[in-house]
Amino acid sequence: MSERILVIKLAALGDIVQAFGPFAAIRAHHPGAHITLLTTPPYAELARLSPWFDAVWTDGRPAASDLRGLWRLGRRLRAARFDRVYDLQTSSRSSRYRLLVGRGAEWSGIARGASHPHANPLRDLMHTIERQREQLEMAGIRDFPAPDLTWLDGDIADLGLPPRFALLVPGASPLRPGKRWPVANYAALAAGLDCPVAVVGGASEGPLAAAILAAAPGGTDLTGRTSLARLGAVARRAAFAVGNDTGPTHLIAAAGCPTLALFGAESDPALCAPRGRAVAVLQRDSLARLTVAEARAALAGLVAR
Repeated sequence: MSERILVIKLAALGDIVQAFGPFAAIRAHHPGAHITLLTTPPYAELARLSPWFDAVWTDGRPAASDLRGLWRLGRRLRAARFDRVYDLQTSSRSSRYRLLVGRGAEWSGIARGASHPHANPLRDLMHTIERQREQLEMAGIRDFPAPDLTWLDGDIADLGLPPRFALLVPGASPLRPGKRWPVANYAALAAGLDCPVAVVGGASEGPLAAAILAAAPGGTDLTGRTSLARLGAVARRAAFAVGNDTGPTHLIAAAGCPTLALFGAESDPALCAPRGRAVAVLQRDSLARLTVAEARAALAGLVAR
Protein backbone atom coordinates (compact mmCIF):
# COMPACT_ATOMS: atom_id res chain seq x y z
CA MET A 1 0.00 0.00 0.00
CA SER A 2 1.37 3.43 -0.94
CA GLU A 3 2.37 5.93 1.72
CA ARG A 4 -0.43 8.32 2.64
CA ILE A 5 0.56 11.97 3.06
CA LEU A 6 -1.55 14.92 4.20
CA VAL A 7 -0.58 18.53 3.43
CA ILE A 8 -2.46 21.29 5.25
CA LYS A 9 -2.71 24.72 3.65
CA LEU A 10 -6.03 26.43 4.29
CA ALA A 11 -5.60 30.03 3.06
CA ALA A 12 -5.03 32.69 1.83
CA LEU A 13 -4.23 32.98 -1.88
CA GLY A 14 -0.84 34.62 -1.39
CA ASP A 15 0.09 31.92 1.12
CA ILE A 16 -1.10 29.20 -1.25
CA VAL A 17 1.08 30.62 -4.02
CA GLN A 18 4.11 30.85 -1.73
CA ALA A 19 3.60 27.18 -0.88
CA PHE A 20 4.03 26.08 -4.53
CA GLY A 21 7.71 25.35 -3.85
CA PRO A 22 7.02 23.29 -0.70
CA PHE A 23 4.23 21.44 -2.52
CA ALA A 24 6.66 20.50 -5.29
CA ALA A 25 9.33 19.45 -2.76
CA ILE A 26 6.90 17.22 -0.87
CA ARG A 27 5.84 15.53 -4.11
CA ALA A 28 9.48 15.01 -5.13
CA HIS A 29 10.29 13.52 -1.71
CA HIS A 30 7.29 11.17 -1.81
CA PRO A 31 7.02 10.28 -5.53
CA GLY A 32 4.91 7.16 -5.05
CA ALA A 33 2.74 8.42 -2.20
CA HIS A 34 -0.93 9.29 -2.24
CA ILE A 35 -0.88 12.98 -1.29
CA THR A 36 -3.98 14.80 -0.06
CA LEU A 37 -4.25 18.57 0.32
CA LEU A 38 -6.55 19.88 3.04
CA THR A 39 -7.62 23.39 2.06
CA THR A 40 -10.70 25.59 1.62
CA PRO A 41 -13.06 25.97 -1.37
CA PRO A 42 -11.56 29.09 -3.03
CA TYR A 43 -8.33 27.23 -3.80
CA ALA A 44 -9.70 23.85 -4.86
CA GLU A 45 -9.60 24.47 -8.62
CA LEU A 46 -6.01 25.71 -8.49
CA ALA A 47 -4.89 22.74 -6.39
CA ARG A 48 -6.64 20.18 -8.58
CA LEU A 49 -5.00 21.57 -11.72
CA SER A 50 -1.56 21.32 -10.14
CA PRO A 51 0.61 18.17 -10.45
CA TRP A 52 1.24 17.79 -6.72
CA PHE A 53 -1.88 16.20 -5.23
CA ASP A 54 -3.89 13.02 -5.71
CA ALA A 55 -6.85 14.39 -3.74
CA VAL A 56 -8.01 17.82 -2.63
CA TRP A 57 -10.30 18.19 0.39
CA THR A 58 -12.01 21.53 0.90
CA ASP A 59 -13.55 21.04 4.34
CA GLY A 60 -10.45 22.20 6.22
CA ARG A 61 -11.88 25.14 8.13
CA PRO A 62 -15.25 24.48 9.77
CA ALA A 63 -16.34 27.22 12.14
CA ALA A 64 -15.72 26.66 15.84
CA SER A 65 -19.49 26.66 16.32
CA ASP A 66 -19.98 24.04 13.59
CA LEU A 67 -19.70 21.01 15.83
CA ARG A 68 -21.12 18.70 13.17
CA GLY A 69 -18.58 19.94 10.63
CA LEU A 70 -15.72 19.47 13.08
CA TRP A 71 -16.94 15.96 13.85
CA ARG A 72 -17.14 15.10 10.13
CA LEU A 73 -13.65 16.47 9.50
CA GLY A 74 -12.23 14.56 12.47
CA ARG A 75 -13.83 11.33 11.33
CA ARG A 76 -12.51 11.82 7.80
CA LEU A 77 -8.97 12.60 8.94
CA ARG A 78 -8.79 9.66 11.30
CA ALA A 79 -10.27 7.22 8.76
CA ALA A 80 -7.65 8.19 6.15
CA ARG A 81 -4.84 6.75 8.33
CA PHE A 82 -2.22 9.22 7.15
CA ASP A 83 1.40 8.21 7.65
CA ARG A 84 2.77 11.74 7.69
CA VAL A 85 1.33 15.25 7.87
CA TYR A 86 3.01 18.44 6.60
CA ASP A 87 1.23 21.31 8.32
CA LEU A 88 2.18 24.31 6.19
CA GLN A 89 -0.52 26.47 7.75
CA THR A 90 1.13 26.19 11.19
CA SER A 91 -1.70 27.99 12.93
CA SER A 92 -3.30 27.15 16.26
CA ARG A 93 -6.24 25.71 14.30
CA SER A 94 -4.17 23.45 12.05
CA SER A 95 -2.01 22.36 14.99
CA ARG A 96 -5.13 21.13 16.78
CA TYR A 97 -5.82 18.86 13.83
CA ARG A 98 -3.02 16.63 15.08
CA LEU A 99 -5.52 15.31 17.61
CA LEU A 100 -8.02 14.63 14.82
CA VAL A 101 -5.49 12.83 12.60
CA GLY A 102 -4.30 10.64 15.45
CA ARG A 103 -0.94 10.49 17.16
CA GLY A 104 0.24 7.57 15.04
CA ALA A 105 1.02 9.89 12.11
CA GLU A 106 4.35 11.68 11.83
CA TRP A 107 3.83 15.44 11.99
CA SER A 108 5.85 18.31 10.52
CA GLY A 109 4.81 21.63 11.99
CA ILE A 110 4.56 23.41 15.33
CA ALA A 111 1.95 21.24 17.05
CA ARG A 112 2.86 20.05 20.53
CA GLY A 113 4.43 16.61 20.35
CA ALA A 114 5.20 16.84 16.60
CA SER A 115 7.64 14.17 15.48
CA HIS A 116 9.38 16.67 13.15
CA PRO A 117 8.90 20.10 14.75
CA HIS A 118 10.00 23.30 13.11
CA ALA A 119 12.19 24.06 16.09
CA ASN A 120 13.41 27.54 15.24
CA PRO A 121 12.34 30.18 17.79
CA LEU A 122 12.88 32.87 15.13
CA ARG A 123 10.63 31.21 12.55
CA ASP A 124 8.13 34.07 12.62
CA LEU A 125 10.88 36.49 11.53
CA MET A 126 11.58 34.57 8.31
CA HIS A 127 10.06 35.12 4.89
CA THR A 128 7.29 32.58 4.32
CA ILE A 129 9.22 30.75 1.61
CA GLU A 130 12.43 30.41 3.66
CA ARG A 131 10.44 29.45 6.76
CA GLN A 132 8.61 26.65 5.00
CA ARG A 133 11.79 25.40 3.35
CA GLU A 134 13.52 25.18 6.74
CA GLN A 135 10.48 23.40 8.18
CA LEU A 136 10.69 20.77 5.45
CA GLU A 137 14.45 20.43 5.86
CA MET A 138 13.88 19.64 9.54
CA ALA A 139 11.49 16.93 8.38
CA GLY A 140 14.18 15.35 6.19
CA ILE A 141 13.46 16.93 2.80
CA ARG A 142 16.62 18.02 1.03
CA ASP A 143 15.60 18.36 -2.63
CA PHE A 144 13.75 21.55 -3.58
CA PRO A 145 13.10 21.52 -7.34
CA ALA A 146 11.76 24.68 -8.93
CA PRO A 147 8.00 24.17 -9.12
CA ASP A 148 6.76 23.46 -12.64
CA LEU A 149 4.02 26.02 -13.30
CA THR A 150 3.31 25.16 -16.94
CA TRP A 151 -0.14 24.01 -15.80
CA LEU A 152 -0.95 27.58 -14.77
CA ASP A 153 -2.15 28.44 -18.25
CA GLY A 154 -5.17 28.22 -20.50
CA ASP A 155 -7.07 29.65 -23.45
CA ILE A 156 -7.86 33.33 -22.90
CA ALA A 157 -8.77 34.26 -26.48
CA ASP A 158 -12.27 35.23 -25.37
CA LEU A 159 -10.92 38.03 -23.15
CA GLY A 160 -9.98 40.15 -26.17
CA LEU A 161 -6.59 41.23 -24.87
CA PRO A 162 -4.18 43.09 -27.17
CA PRO A 163 -0.74 41.68 -28.07
CA ARG A 164 0.96 43.89 -25.46
CA PHE A 165 -0.66 45.06 -22.25
CA ALA A 166 0.06 45.80 -18.59
CA LEU A 167 -1.76 44.26 -15.65
CA LEU A 168 -3.04 46.35 -12.74
CA VAL A 169 -4.27 44.93 -9.43
CA PRO A 170 -5.85 47.90 -7.59
CA GLY A 171 -7.87 45.90 -5.07
CA ALA A 172 -7.16 44.15 -1.80
CA SER A 173 -9.17 42.86 1.12
CA PRO A 174 -11.99 45.33 1.90
CA LEU A 175 -11.09 44.82 5.56
CA ARG A 176 -7.55 46.11 4.91
CA PRO A 177 -7.95 49.54 3.24
CA GLY A 178 -4.36 50.43 4.16
CA LYS A 179 -3.17 47.85 1.63
CA ARG A 180 -4.66 49.81 -1.30
CA TRP A 181 -2.77 52.41 -3.30
CA PRO A 182 -5.33 55.14 -4.15
CA VAL A 183 -7.23 54.31 -7.32
CA ALA A 184 -6.57 57.83 -8.63
CA ASN A 185 -2.87 56.99 -8.60
CA TYR A 186 -3.47 53.79 -10.54
CA ALA A 187 -5.47 55.83 -13.04
CA ALA A 188 -2.67 58.39 -13.44
CA LEU A 189 -0.09 55.63 -13.81
CA ALA A 190 -2.19 53.86 -16.46
CA ALA A 191 -2.71 57.08 -18.41
CA GLY A 192 1.05 57.51 -18.78
CA LEU A 193 1.96 53.98 -19.90
CA ASP A 194 2.99 53.14 -23.44
CA CYS A 195 0.54 50.22 -23.65
CA PRO A 196 -3.07 49.58 -22.69
CA VAL A 197 -3.89 48.13 -19.28
CA ALA A 198 -5.98 45.18 -18.12
CA VAL A 199 -7.43 45.56 -14.64
CA VAL A 200 -7.93 42.34 -12.66
CA GLY A 201 -9.73 41.58 -9.43
CA GLY A 202 -12.98 40.30 -8.05
CA ALA A 203 -16.36 41.35 -9.42
CA SER A 204 -16.80 43.79 -6.51
CA GLU A 205 -13.74 45.71 -7.72
CA GLY A 206 -15.41 46.70 -10.98
CA PRO A 207 -15.72 50.37 -9.85
CA LEU A 208 -11.93 50.51 -9.43
CA ALA A 209 -11.48 49.27 -12.99
CA ALA A 210 -14.02 51.81 -14.27
CA ALA A 211 -12.14 54.67 -12.62
CA ILE A 212 -8.82 53.55 -14.09
CA LEU A 213 -10.16 52.94 -17.59
CA ALA A 214 -11.89 56.34 -17.62
CA ALA A 215 -8.41 57.87 -17.40
CA ALA A 216 -6.81 55.32 -19.74
CA PRO A 217 -9.31 54.47 -22.50
CA GLY A 218 -8.67 51.39 -24.58
CA GLY A 219 -7.92 49.12 -21.64
CA THR A 220 -9.76 45.99 -20.54
CA ASP A 221 -11.84 45.38 -17.46
CA LEU A 222 -11.16 41.79 -16.33
CA THR A 223 -12.66 42.12 -12.86
CA GLY A 224 -14.80 39.09 -12.12
CA ARG A 225 -13.81 37.47 -15.44
CA THR A 226 -10.81 35.32 -14.53
CA SER A 227 -10.54 32.23 -12.41
CA LEU A 228 -7.25 31.84 -10.58
CA ALA A 229 -5.91 29.53 -13.29
CA ARG A 230 -6.96 31.94 -16.05
CA LEU A 231 -5.33 34.78 -14.13
CA GLY A 232 -2.10 32.81 -14.40
CA ALA A 233 -2.61 32.54 -18.16
CA VAL A 234 -3.21 36.30 -18.42
CA ALA A 235 -0.08 36.99 -16.35
CA ARG A 236 2.04 34.85 -18.68
CA ARG A 237 1.11 37.14 -21.56
CA ALA A 238 1.36 40.52 -19.80
CA ALA A 239 4.34 42.80 -20.32
CA PHE A 240 4.43 43.72 -16.61
CA ALA A 241 2.15 44.18 -13.62
CA VAL A 242 1.60 46.63 -10.77
CA GLY A 243 -0.42 45.54 -7.78
CA ASN A 244 -1.11 45.89 -4.09
CA ASP A 245 -0.10 43.29 -1.53
CA THR A 246 -2.90 40.88 -2.34
CA GLY A 247 -3.21 37.28 -3.51
CA PRO A 248 -3.56 37.96 -7.26
CA THR A 249 -0.32 39.96 -7.23
CA HIS A 250 1.48 36.94 -5.74
CA LEU A 251 0.02 34.66 -8.40
CA ILE A 252 0.94 37.04 -11.22
CA ALA A 253 4.54 37.26 -9.98
CA ALA A 254 4.82 33.48 -9.58
CA ALA A 255 3.64 33.02 -13.16
CA GLY A 256 6.75 34.89 -14.32
CA CYS A 257 5.32 38.33 -15.05
CA PRO A 258 7.62 41.23 -14.06
CA THR A 259 5.76 42.62 -11.05
CA LEU A 260 5.92 45.81 -8.99
CA ALA A 261 4.30 45.13 -5.60
CA LEU A 262 3.13 48.02 -3.41
CA PHE A 263 3.17 47.65 0.38
CA GLY A 264 1.80 49.85 3.13
CA ALA A 265 2.38 49.49 6.86
CA GLU A 266 0.00 46.57 7.35
CA SER A 267 2.39 43.91 6.09
CA ASP A 268 6.14 43.45 5.93
CA PRO A 269 7.65 42.58 2.53
CA ALA A 270 10.63 41.05 4.34
CA LEU A 271 8.22 38.36 5.54
CA CYS A 272 5.79 38.00 2.65
CA ALA A 273 6.82 39.85 -0.52
CA PRO A 274 5.85 38.11 -3.77
CA ARG A 275 8.55 36.01 -5.39
CA GLY A 276 9.02 35.44 -9.11
CA ARG A 277 11.29 35.88 -12.09
CA ALA A 278 11.38 39.67 -11.68
CA VAL A 279 9.83 41.38 -8.66
CA ALA A 280 10.34 44.86 -7.22
CA VAL A 281 8.78 46.20 -4.03
CA LEU A 282 7.89 49.73 -2.94
CA GLN A 283 6.77 50.34 0.65
CA ARG A 284 5.52 53.41 2.48
CA ASP A 285 4.02 53.81 5.95
CA SER A 286 0.98 55.12 4.12
CA LEU A 287 0.40 54.12 0.51
CA ALA A 288 -1.25 57.51 -0.03
CA ARG A 289 2.27 58.95 0.23
CA LEU A 290 3.62 56.79 -2.57
CA THR A 291 3.71 59.04 -5.63
CA VAL A 292 2.96 58.08 -9.20
CA ALA A 293 6.42 59.33 -10.18
CA GLU A 294 8.03 56.92 -7.71
CA ALA A 295 6.01 54.03 -9.09
CA ARG A 296 6.93 54.96 -12.66
CA ALA A 297 10.63 55.07 -11.78
CA ALA A 298 10.52 51.67 -10.06
CA LEU A 299 8.59 50.22 -12.96
CA ALA A 300 11.12 51.52 -15.47
CA GLY A 301 13.93 49.86 -13.53
CA LEU A 302 12.00 46.59 -13.30
CA VAL A 303 11.17 46.41 -17.01
CA ALA A 304 14.77 47.30 -17.91
CA ARG A 305 16.20 44.29 -16.06
